[in-house]
Amino acid sequence: MGSEAIIGKSKKMLDVLALVTKVAASNANVCIVGESGTGKELIARAIHDSSPRRDRPLVILDCPAVPDGLMESHLFGHVRGAFTGAVDHREGVFALAHTGTLFIDELCEISWPLQAKLLRVLQSREFFKVGGTKPICTDIRLITATNKDPAREVERGTFREDLYYRVAVVVIKLPPLRERREDIPLMVEHFVRKFSTAYEKPIRGVDGSAMGRLMELPWPGNVRQLQNVIEQAVVLAEGNMLSERDLSVEERSLVEQRSAPDGRPAAAEFEPGLPLREVERRYILRTLGEVRGNRSETARLLGISLRCLQYKLKEYLQDNGSATVLSSVIGRPPVGGLSALRSATVNSPLRGYAEGGVPS
Repeated sequence: MGSEAIIGKSKKMLDVLALVTKVAASNANVCIVGESGTGKELIARAIHDSSPRRDRPLVILDCPAVPDGLMESHLFGHVRGAFTGAVDHREGVFALAHTGTLFIDELCEISWPLQAKLLRVLQSREFFKVGGTKPICTDIRLITATNKDPAREVERGTFREDLYYRVAVVVIKLPPLRERREDIPLMVEHFVRKFSTAYEKPIRGVDGSAMGRLMELPWPGNVRQLQNVIEQAVVLAEGNMLSERDLSVEERSLVEQRSAPDGRPAAAEFEPGLPLREVERRYILRTLGEVRGNRSETARLLGISLRCLQYKLKEYLQDNGSATVLSSVIGRPPVGGLSALRSATVNSPLRGYAEGGVPS
């Protein structure tokens, strides 16, 4: 089931795995929905590895990592001379995944015009390269993933309803780590074993105080954040058992009640009844402010990838209030105001950050 195991015995994860088993045998398109770090790519790999196409290619397209203006070329390929810089013919992911599985991560990032082209390809099972005139047949099993609610994006008018029904024949919803805490000890054991071997450290396990602490944390970065914390603990550990003091000081301080940048207690920012998405937004922006806009440090402290942070910041730029906060913590307000800030964020090199198999 891929290079990383899917670990969990909670009812929610057992239900997910049962659904994975059911859909793997079919050729139905699947949409995996879950917060960043919950393991969407692992589920996609599990479906492919258990499917009749298991011996055929699994091709992954990470939408946030594709530079603006090149998404169509990445999807369908291009012919020589199709645009400036197209010095050679290039195959797109539809051609590379032919007879296999295509996994499109963060599908909701695809622009409205390209959504229409993608829909036509899924309906006709043929596509044209950029600049090409010859139709090319395609035979792929499509798996998509998003950390947004695709039905909500349809209601907002940012995602096509007809495309949604085409790609989401089956929807698999992954629970966040905070909703399956009983799986944490199993994951901790797995990560301790994994990183002890990788770093050649004789770590036998985690003591009671450390495990109790790990069970309490809110884990906004989900499994990816837990993995990051355990890896750091293994690297820093001096004994053969991980204790609470081995947990990264920065990681722990993020989940404790600290003062906000303006001196107010952090707890005041999280009044009861706030939607989870708003809590997450404030949490990320507060952390970004505390490190003076350093995105790499923000991602490290949160235990999430730079790609994930970049995606979140781009989403927040759609809100003027969040954009004002971003402008203040990043530093110099860009010439051109909000639109320039949005452009600078979208085109940041962080979009190309490779995750190396860590859950998405």
